[in-house]
Amino acid sequence: MELWYTENQTENVNFSMKVKKHLYSSQSPFQKIDILDTYEFGRVLVIDNWTMVTEKDEFIYHEMITHVAMATNENVKNILVIGAGDGGTVRELTRYKNIENIDMVEIDQEVVNASKKFLPFTANKLDDKRVNLYFEDGIKFIEGKENLYDLIIIDSTDPIGPGEGLFTTEFYKNCYRALTGNGILINQCESPYYPNNAREMKRSFNKLKELFNVCEAYQYHMPTYPSGHWMFCFASKNLHPIKDFNKENWIKLGLETKYYNTDIHTGAFMLPTYVKENLNKK
Repeated sequence: MELWYTENQTENVNFSMKVKKHLYSSQSPFQKIDILDTYEFGRVLVIDNWTMVTEKDEFIYHEMITHVAMATNENVKNILVIGAGDGGTVRELTRYKNIENIDMVEIDQEVVNASKKFLPFTANKLDDKRVNLYFEDGIKFIEGKENLYDLIIIDSTDPIGPGEGLFTTEFYKNCYRALTGNGILINQCESPYYPNNAREMKRSFNKLKELFNVCEAYQYHMPTYPSGHWMFCFASKNLHPIKDFNKENWIKLGLETKYYNTDIHTGAFMLPTYVKENLNKK
């Protein structure tokens, strides 16, 4: 008998993976967590029946959510990561020797515990001495903080359930206040393709654009996410991801990557016409 995991990406589109074994299942106080071992994508983290991480393609997401900002501001030392319970974002950040502190705030400790046990390919740097883990609500954590972080990465699920509050104007305002003068915010910004995702992408982008002097959307190709075409938002008080990008300095670091490179850095901001039109539409 064959076992398949099927994700309903829209009412009319399903995405399926053939499963070797169902490794883990838990209902935390916040969400349902499953970890599967699949034939094509290796180990897969599923939250509330949505694919979060796969062993085969996670490097794309985690490299693009981290290296674009780090290559724009080479003086980042203090970082806040909200969400990211699988550990992949922290893994990429710890590769930079100039980083002194990473505060990671994850509302659901069970995601971190499961990732440490079953997803060592992403969770293997959560015990780095520069990483401080806080198991609490990131929305509350950021309140009252001012001029503290050089980089804030919002590595959230979709704007439903525990992730919903991470897409509000009030939350973005608190992030703005918590950033230093050259601070950068990177936000998981949904997809431009299917209507439901595109609506959330536009809402998130517009809220950030009203607050920050610099706000640019950039794209990446994620095979296991709905449509495969996904976005991050780069927002900053001062720095621009292209104008202030010094590719020679990043190349000198000697970091080996599988998806990100200095050409991708620039090219990711060159958006298709339909995406530009959606983002600029009133």
